[in-house]
Amino acid sequence: MLYYLFSYLQEIDFPGAGLFDYISFRAALAILTSLAVSLLFGKKLIQKLRNLQVGESVRDLGLEGQKEKEGTPTMGGLIIIAAILIPTLLFARLDNIYIIIMLITTVGLGAIGFIDDYIKVFKKNKAGLSGKFKIVGQVGIGLIVACMLMFNDNVTIKEKVQNEVLEGFVAKLGTDGPVTVTAARDTSATYSWVEHQSTKTTLPFFKNNEFNYQWFLAWMDNDGRAKWVWLIFIPAVIVIVTAVSNGANMTDGIDGLATGTSAIVGVTLAIFAYVSGNIIFSDYLNVMFIPNSGELVIFISAFVGACIGFLWYNSYPAQVFMGDTGSLAIGGIIAVFAISIRKELLIPVLCGIFLAENLSVMIQVAYFKYTKKKTGEGKRVFLMAPLHHHYQKKGMHESKIVSRFWIVGIFLAIITIVTLKLR
Repeated sequence: MLYYLFSYLQEIDFPGAGLFDYISFRAALAILTSLAVSLLFGKKLIQKLRNLQVGESVRDLGLEGQKEKEGTPTMGGLIIIAAILIPTLLFARLDNIYIIIMLITTVGLGAIGFIDDYIKVFKKNKAGLSGKFKIVGQVGIGLIVACMLMFNDNVTIKEKVQNEVLEGFVAKLGTDGPVTVTAARDTSATYSWVEHQSTKTTLPFFKNNEFNYQWFLAWMDNDGRAKWVWLIFIPAVIVIVTAVSNGANMTDGIDGLATGTSAIVGVTLAIFAYVSGNIIFSDYLNVMFIPNSGELVIFISAFVGACIGFLWYNSYPAQVFMGDTGSLAIGGIIAVFAISIRKELLIPVLCGIFLAENLSVMIQVAYFKYTKKKTGEGKRVFLMAPLHHHYQKKGMHESKIVSRFWIVGIFLAIITIVTLKLR
């Protein structure tokens, strides 16, 4: 909202109003505001939750220090959501399609998590929202996001094309959407910029680092692939959103683990968003240029600030838990953000912690069922799943587990960033 106010002030030559044109300036304001909201709103909300006796009911898993967590306020994800939404609404351009998508994701998945927490806490039903209803909600949000990314005319990429093959390139696009050809600023240049809708994404570790979902329809002609690629793209988005949001939910098992890991992921995504939305940097690094995606830097800055601010209260020993209200939201945000900047194929590396937590549960359950069917007695690969509980069972203090997982998260983030040039 303030963006539009300062745009007006700039028109009347108000001193300093032009600063709001800079994404970096608004991103800095967003992260500072997000931290302030987290710290100030968080303290009041925690006290309110205590007054309402909105405490965590801890199932006895035989873990050290578990009983001390009984009664700790939950639903603290409201702090994270508020600290994301307020700076975004203040400093981002609200007519930007990517900002609209991220707001829908945050509110939608936050609402699903809130309903789950509400049933657990106020209805005294430890099972919470039925798993099938939770999946339906996640699939629904994924479907909305996928349709917006697939069919909105403002979701485009811009490619540098040599003038000698320009006509053929445009003809091969096979799209009914708008195609804009812009000559290079340098009149002597031998290339032009072509802006068009596309289902291309970034393929890490390969020289020609782009992959088009139309590849799955290679047996069709150009027009057919462009017309029917949504049958591939939309399910892919739904699967990614559901998987990553559940991965974050699995990771939220000990104090500060999910929050800190998400902050590390957020910083990495901010770098990618800035590069992808800047035509100079994207051209230099040979990264896909996505017009208008630079505005996402403001959103992800608020996200990082919200996670760091929440850590003030969520680090060991936690004064509040985020609950599904926060974990489903932050997982979904990471997934949709990565898809929006065409970096979803980097998620297995960048979100390796989430992946390991998810896989540990899947392996544990599958192996237990297999051995029980085979021998009549179920056996386990891990002492307990998700993975962080395995290390707790081995006697490692949860603060050390969290610190080491963060270190691994930083290592994975660096590898992800290096893929900008490592091909």
